[in-house]
Amino acid sequence: MDLHISTLAERPELGPALWAMADSWPPYMKEDPAANLYYPIAETEFAEFVLVAVDRDQPGSLVARAFSVPFLLGEEDLPDNGWDGVLWRATRTRRRGDIPDTVSALEITIRPDLQGKGLSALMLGALRDQVARLGFEQLLAPVRPNGKHLQPWMPMTEYAGLRRADGLPMDAWLRVHVRAGGVITKVAPRSMVVAGSLAEWRSWTGLPFDESGQVEVPDALVPVHCDVGQDHAVYVEPNVWVRHSLR
Repeated sequence: MDLHISTLAERPELGPALWAMADSWPPYMKEDPAANLYYPIAETEFAEFVLVAVDRDQPGSLVARAFSVPFLLGEEDLPDNGWDGVLWRATRTRRRGDIPDTVSALEITIRPDLQGKGLSALMLGALRDQVARLGFEQLLAPVRPNGKHLQPWMPMTEYAGLRRADGLPMDAWLRVHVRAGGVITKVAPRSMVVAGSLAEWRSWTGLPFDESGQVEVPDALVPVHCDVGQDHAVYVEPNVWVRHSLR
């Protein structure tokens, strides 16, 4: 593969391919209402913070993408509402005309047929380089550990602390970040919140959602809380804050 990574600002003609690229996100992960603040305007307002990767042998087809946003953090601690909080802060920063002082990654997605080939590390490195070129001193990331769904009942604080014999994180995606120079900082306990009626959750997952309590859902990092009497279910996903120093 002859990989070429650029910003969407440099390759605006790849906008349609950005959304057409196959991915492996479960349907309910696309139902976070905070995402509606960002993805509809990613091409127009944040194009220099979006990376697109193509195989030069197939120039019109994306093999990977990365999204990030600038925002004003100031003296605040890294927000407990992680991914959602970054989107709210980025929107507020842009609408108020404030000057952003940091950037957060939002998503690095590899086409499913190319996963496991080291592209995620290349995209993370390219995102670090781009954020540094834009003059920022750090890149933050509310990381969604890619092995956590196998242990949905384990607290995220415990999972994030699991280490291999060489001292690197047990989780593969956290390990990529640490190898790239990232430092695991804290857990964002309510990084993403997806709420829906029981009918919606049935359509998203194919599960019955007919009993109140905690429901294990495929690819979810923690169980989904189901309340039959109130006819709703809520998924509150924890992520792990990783800080990349770029200076």
